[in-house]
Amino acid sequence: MKILVTGGAGFIGSNFIRYWLEHHPADSLVNFDKLTYAGHLSTLKDFENNPRHRFFEGDIQNPDAIANAAEKGIDAIVHFAAESHVDRSIYGPIDFVRTNVLGTTHLLEWTRQHPQTRFVLVSTDEVYGSLSLEDRSKKFKWGDPYQPRNPYAASKASADHLSRAYHHTYGLDIMITNCTNNVGPYQDPEKFVPLSITNLLEDKPIRIYGDGKYIRDWLWVDDHIMGIEKVLLKGKRGETYLFGGKSEIDNLSLAKRILAKLKKQESAIEFVSDRPGNDRRYAMDYSKTLKELDWQPTLGIDEILDKTIAWYQENSWWWKPIKGRKEGVVITHG
Repeated sequence: MKILVTGGAGFIGSNFIRYWLEHHPADSLVNFDKLTYAGHLSTLKDFENNPRHRFFEGDIQNPDAIANAAEKGIDAIVHFAAESHVDRSIYGPIDFVRTNVLGTTHLLEWTRQHPQTRFVLVSTDEVYGSLSLEDRSKKFKWGDPYQPRNPYAASKASADHLSRAYHHTYGLDIMITNCTNNVGPYQDPEKFVPLSITNLLEDKPIRIYGDGKYIRDWLWVDDHIMGIEKVLLKGKRGETYLFGGKSEIDNLSLAKRILAKLKKQESAIEFVSDRPGNDRRYAMDYSKTLKELDWQPTLGIDEILDKTIAWYQENSWWWKPIKGRKEGVVITHG
């Protein structure tokens, strides 16, 4: 099988390629990435010379670039490429609409011209809106109405709707996945967990929005990738699959756990003004995915943090140059 991976120089996309090369030795991958602020060639270092991996620099907003990357025949597309940072979407929403909506539409149009291609859109839990802190039993579930509350979430919701419409209108083999917050190796250091870890390694503070009571459910990136693998190989066309973790925790408590694991004092926490429209809580009911694909997460929050902290401690060669290029950019959370 030959797979076109969009956004393959980013966090989840590069980990997907790394996993697939190891576990599917008969397959080849075409890595198509624009190399924006979230895509880095250094992320590809360990497999850049693998003969089963080809890299194309290009923009999914450009139909000719898509056709060039896919010219030798593609069996499946796994679409990770997106403007993905909520903070950036608040202050620059147009880029999110162009990439996440128009770019996805160009990929869908290519798929419409090549209807034998299986298309997996990797999306987010944020399309469903926000959950309250009062009722912790409630989670987003398959079939819930979309209620996006920030430009990033709205652009991803639009991509989901378009993908679903292309399946129903043209009969294409399209599936959608929605996941909670991923964490793990090669995550850009402007995201909350790697930013907190790397700041502490540099003796800088952890920044917390508002009261710190915002709850996220954290998912180990390889657990997510193994779920996408099941969707790609066994998923039913037209279906949506949800992926959640076993790690609901508020941001302040998460920061304190990172501090404790790095043997730092809680005085390193710095509270900053809240961002506009910050969603209180995300959580996913992945029971449908468990039932249909036999998938569930394997790691809890402490194991996730231990593995992530160890990786950033051992790989400063990767994150220090990236952070250095972004000095002065005020980004605090994923």
